[in-house]
Order: sequence, then C-alpha cells, then structure tokens
Amino acid sequence: MPEIKFSVVLRMAVLLLSILLVPACQTLPASTANTNKSLQKAGNPAGADSWRVIDFARLPTLDDIIDALADKRIIFIGESHERYDHHLGQLEIIKRLHARNPDLVIGLEQIQQPFQQALDDYIAGRIDETTMLRNTEYYDRWKFDYRLYRPIFLYARQHHIPLLALNVSREITQAVGKGGIKALSAEQREQIPTSIDRNVAGYRDRIESVFGQHPGMEKRSIDNFVEAQLIWDEGMAEAAAAYLREHPENTMVILAGAGHIMEGTGIPQRLQRRTNLPMATVLQLGSGIELAADTADYILLPKEQVLPPAGLIGVILLPADHGMKINSFSDDSRAREAGLRVGDKLVEINGSPIERFSDVRLGLWNRKPGDHVTLGILRGDGDGAKRLDFEVILK
Repeated sequence: MPEIKFSVVLRMAVLLLSILLVPACQTLPASTANTNKSLQKAGNPAGADSWRVIDFARLPTLDDIIDALADKRIIFIGESHERYDHHLGQLEIIKRLHARNPDLVIGLEQIQQPFQQALDDYIAGRIDETTMLRNTEYYDRWKFDYRLYRPIFLYARQHHIPLLALNVSREITQAVGKGGIKALSAEQREQIPTSIDRNVAGYRDRIESVFGQHPGMEKRSIDNFVEAQLIWDEGMAEAAAAYLREHPENTMVILAGAGHIMEGTGIPQRLQRRTNLPMATVLQLGSGIELAADTADYILLPKEQVLPPAGLIGVILLPADHGMKINSFSDDSRAREAGLRVGDKLVEINGSPIERFSDVRLGLWNRKPGDHVTLGILRGDGDGAKRLDFEVILK
C-alpha cells in the first residue's frame, strides 16, 4: 500500500480562494469556507486588502496534529463510503494513534450491533475474513465493497485492536423510517436508547436538507425519516458510551459517514452528552462537506485513489426459487464463453451455496481478473434439471 501524506485544515478564520489550488494530499483548516460561496456571489467588493488567504505551502500535516488527536479519548474520522482514499486516511490516523497508545478500539458504523460476536471472533483469529463477512451479513446490510475497508480490518486483526459494532439493526431503522418509533415492537424498543435528544440545534434542518435526495422519500413522512436518523445517531453514541464506560483505559476511533459527524450534531454531541470526554472530529474533502467554522476540527485533503478492478463473471442475475437465475450476459462475458446459458441457475461458487445476490458477492469479494472460479449451475426445471460445473476465468 503506498505511503500517504495528508495536510490538515485547522479551525481558523481564513478565506479559501479556490479548492483547485490545493495540492494533492494537503489539508485545510476546518473553519475555512461558506466564504467561498460569498466570494462567488459578491466578487471583491471591499478590495483585495479585505481577503484573507490560505498559504497552502504552510498547511499543517498529520504529523503536526497527531499529538492533539492523541490527547483525546474519542476521535471521529468521517468518510464517503465509496472513497478508497478516505479509508486509507482513516487507517493512517489509526496507525499513528496506535503507535502512541496501544489501548485503542475502533468503532464501526458499518457493522450492526447484533453481530458483535463475529467481529470478536475475527480479531481473535477464530474465523477468517469470509466467515466474518458471512456472519455479519455484511453484503446484505452494508453492501459497499469490503475491499474499501479491508486494510483497516487487517490492521486491527494484526494488532489485536478490538472492532466495535456501533450501528443499530437495519430492521429497527427501517421500521422507524416507515412508521416512527411508535411502530416498533416491545422487543425492538428495548434495543434503542431511552435517552434521545430531539433538540440539538441544526440537526433537523440538516436531515431535512437530504430528505429528498433518498429515492422514494417523498412518499414517506419527514418526521419518521428524522426519527430514524435520531435512532441511528443516538444508538451509535449509546453503544460507544457503554464500551468506554466499561473500558476506561481505551481510546476510541469512530469511523462513520461524514453526515453523522459534520457540525457535531450527529454522533459527537450525543456521545459527549453521555460521557463528557475530550473528543475531536476529522472529515475528508470529497464527502459532500463545506469548509466552514463548525464543520469539523480538522479536514483532510486526500489524493483520490481507487480500488483495483474486481474479478467479474459477466452475468446479470435475477432471484429464482433456487439460486440466482442468469437473465443475460455482458458483452464480453467469460461465463458465456465457458458455456453458461440464459436461464441457468447459479447455485454454487467454488463450492459455496448461492441463494441470493449477497452470496454471489461473498463468493467473489477477494477474486481478481484472471482468477479461475468454478460455477455450479442447474440447467432445466423440475426433475429434469441437470447439475453442471463450469470453470470460468474472471474478466
């Protein structure tokens, strides 16, 4: 993995003239903008002397701020889930913090609380990665390419750093999103925090601003949507607080989407309410954030990096009564070249059973172009169906 250098934006009143001027891997002080918008609208009405400019050559780096971060008990590091460089930035901070204090724990939005045992088993070496992904139902519940997070998981396992499942179960947030907290069963209510602060300044406004960006949200109640986000944020804060109370020697790094961290109104203020511990927030540009005084304590400017391509079998799949039915092929499908046909049902990949699409992702997550896989299929229907195996070279 290439070494990554970041610069950091600190909290200060400065004027960002152009993001385009920022060299790769630099960082800006978090309180920098909203001024960028006013510049575009007003030009320079007060003259050049009224402008305050960032000197990018003097921006601080991670080396400059790591001591300040290491003094905190809780460090939030936000992400755009699909940005590989954001996860490499998270890992870099984790490495530097761990070098100063081995009593570290990593809190994960990406894994839901009922699956904590799978994380414990993975860190302890009792199960491998594929089993951990299966036991956490990762591809059913989180769905983003696990390879984005893999360097963090591997580092945690290598150094025996606990991984903490922070997220509430999907069943709860979906139920609240549809019918509000009142729609939860008695059993589900026992799984959500009893303390919920609905009056955090700016929280509802921020949630409402993204309400229409979610497909189908216009058919749902904005009140239910806000309640679902509240359960999400309060639930993660409650899980983190409980761990910190039981492990007063640990420093916690929390990895979550930028929306749960920016301006502190999501998880940070709710965790502060429960613990009153010193904390810091770190965000990364490219996650839909604005450079403003209250955005975060630090903002990283990472150089964008992408994952290497994954191995593909080149089929379009639909659910079937058993396995996944091949509906069509990509133009350059290796599966079609190997002899598979439209209508075949994919039932195994390298001996692992396939019942739904997440099983396909699980069977291929660590495969690269050029790898060979054995696909088990059923051809035909009923008693006349034949079981066949095909070796396919991934594209």
